[in-house]
Amino acid sequence: MNQGSSKAIVLGISCKPALHVNQALAVKDHIPIIQRFSGGGSVVVDSKTFFATYIFNKEDHPAKPFPEPILQWTGSIYEKALEIKNFSVRENDYVIENTKCGGNAQYIQKNRWLHHTTFLWDYEDENMNYLLHPPKIPTYRKDRSHTDFLCRIKDFHPNREDLPKQIEEELKNHFQIKKISINDVLDTLKIDHRKSTRLIDL
Repeated sequence: MNQGSSKAIVLGISCKPALHVNQALAVKDHIPIIQRFSGGGSVVVDSKTFFATYIFNKEDHPAKPFPEPILQWTGSIYEKALEIKNFSVRENDYVIENTKCGGNAQYIQKNRWLHHTTFLWDYEDENMNYLLHPPKIPTYRKDRSHTDFLCRIKDFHPNREDLPKQIEEELKNHFQIKKISINDVLDTLKIDHRKSTRLIDL
C-alpha cells in the first residue's frame, strides 16, 4: 500500500494515448504519461491518491485465477475493511452508491497474479481535463462526465491514515501477515527483469 505520488497520467497496457489523453494539455502542463504493464483504463494520480497491490502465487490464494473471482475477492476485503456504506464492486470498478471511487488493473500469468487498485481519496476537478471520454466505458457510467462519474473517498471515510491499517486488519482474518522493509527486497529488485512499464514520449 502506498499513499500519494507525483502527478502523472497512467494508462493500461492496451490504452492508446490518442484515445484516452488530452495530449496537448498534458504536454502544455508537463504531465508525464506512463503506460503500465497491466490492463485496465486510464487515471490521473497525484499526492491524494491511495494505492494498493496484491501479488499472489495461484496456489496460495482461494480465488480462482481469473479476473472476476479476483475482483470479487478484493472487493470483499475492501468492503469489510473500509466499512463504507454502499461500497461495492460494479462491473470492473469499486463504487460508492453509483459513483466510482477506485479503479483496478490485473496481470495474470501461469503461476501467479497481480491486482492493483487506484483509490481516489481526493482529487482536483481540473485533473480530469487531462483525460478524454474513453472509447469503452462501463454500462453504469452512461454518458456522465468524469466529475459526475467519480467520488472522493474522503467524503465517506474520516481519515486516510486509517486506510492501510483497516485493510491490514481485515487481511489478518485470512492470512498470516509478516512485514518486511524495502531493504529486505533490494537484492531482488536488482535481478534482471523485463521492464514493460514505460514513459510515453509524445
